Amino acid sequence: MAGSLTRLLALGLPALLACALLAGCGGGERLRDLHFSLRPEVSAPPSSRPIPGTLRVTPIAARGFLGGSRMVYRTAEAPLEVQRYAELLWEEVPGRAIADDLAAALRAAGVFEHVITAGDPARADYLLTGELQRFEHRPTDSPPRVLGELSLTLVRGKGRQVLVAKTYRAEELVATSPDGRTTPEAIVAAFNRLAGRLISEVIADTQAMGGRLQ
Repeated sequence: MAGSLTRLLALGLPALLACALLAGCGGGERLRDLHFSLRPEVSAPPSSRPIPGTLRVTPIAARGFLGGSRMVYRTAEAPLEVQRYAELLWEEVPGRAIADDLAAALRAAGVFEHVITAGDPARADYLLTGELQRFEHRPTDSPPRVLGELSLTLVRGKGRQVLVAKTYRAEELVATSPDGRTTPEAIVAAFNRLAGRLISEVIADTQAMGGRLQ
């Protein structure tokens, strides 16, 4: 089955690829949908002094397939073609999940005095907006990996002055067995490390610029 993985990818058949990823797939058996939670592994030291004021983290936008719940992949045979796995899905769309986890991580690190999200009616001194531009599995890379690209903009609440705009990029390897096979769980674990790296970098940058915002 491992030897046929590249041929399946070249055909662009997400359902068959998902079957190839799962060792238990048998002839005629329909693979059930698998829903996974995104739980980033964030590493961020606590801030020495919170930035005065309230930060609102708005929902992170995502276009095309990235705005849906099915996991996205891209192959070396078709680098311009974005494809989706048929049975591998996120419990919550990645952009929304990353925004929620980013807000939680900013609170936990004490970067701002207060961190709120879109549903909170409180007045915000700062707004953090962004777009998830890439969050994909690259199964035919050697070794296979996941890639992420997140663009964020921090603006002042009053007057909407842009304070900083930056794009964060990262990648993580996907664990494979000695014979080159992988599992959906290994892919999700790599995505969690990837999202954690992106969020950790955002927090580090925000902590570093804290003095300039006061």
